[in-house]
Amino acid sequence: MVVKNICAESFPRASNYNPEWVMAGLSGGANPLWLTEWLCRVLPLQPGMRVLDLGCGRALSSIFLHREFGVQVWATDLWFSVSENLQRVRDAGLENSVFPISADARSLPFCKEFFDAIVSIDSFMYFGTDDYYLNYLARYLKPKGFLGIAQAGFLHEIAEEIPEHLSDWWREERPYSLHSVEWWSRHWGVTGILDIKAADSLDSGWTYWRDWLQFVAPENKTEIEALERDAGQTFGYQRIVGQLRDDAPLFDPPQSIPSQYSKHPVVRAVG
Repeated sequence: MVVKNICAESFPRASNYNPEWVMAGLSGGANPLWLTEWLCRVLPLQPGMRVLDLGCGRALSSIFLHREFGVQVWATDLWFSVSENLQRVRDAGLENSVFPISADARSLPFCKEFFDAIVSIDSFMYFGTDDYYLNYLARYLKPKGFLGIAQAGFLHEIAEEIPEHLSDWWREERPYSLHSVEWWSRHWGVTGILDIKAADSLDSGWTYWRDWLQFVAPENKTEIEALERDAGQTFGYQRIVGQLRDDAPLFDPPQSIPSQYSKHPVVRAVG
């Protein structure tokens, strides 16, 4: 199937949105509404829930989450203008339901156990590979809260030499943070913090990836040609959902080290 515009039969909710509005709010190489709709098929959102949309870009996914599922959304991003996002939210008539925040994913301005769910659309790989990051982020989830991500990734890990047909794209994009569903499931599971509830790849996900790029960034020939040469051997879209365990072994990392300086001679005394 070739996607000739922003509509796709596989994503009926996303297809209801104005193409000009979607195109004006793009912030990456994936259609954020497609990935959000796909993720939410395995993420049990209910009206009134508090949701953190982490790495929300221009907040299209945040507006979509409220309109489609009736949740309150904290649209949080570091790179994109919070003022622009606020204007977009106001124009959508959602100022009391979607709250733009400018913050680093590693320094979030929220209190513990504030969110029913945390979602991240095509951005978690930029900060979530840190071995200690899940422990940090999970503190913001309520008991039994959910973490769900949907993003570009590999269908299997590339552990040795880069395949020849991907070498040009690899040198240009340097996608070191991309991983497989199995990698993410192990990365989360080994901590004992989450129970993995869903972990899979989108059927023919590479075609949606390629077709969307052909539509919005046809000049990006290196990536498009790499996807076509690969033809689903390596690339795709992935989603992983975990639920906070009752016995999650969370710990508070030190925020500062108290001063304990005491003055001593630098060199050992002789004699």
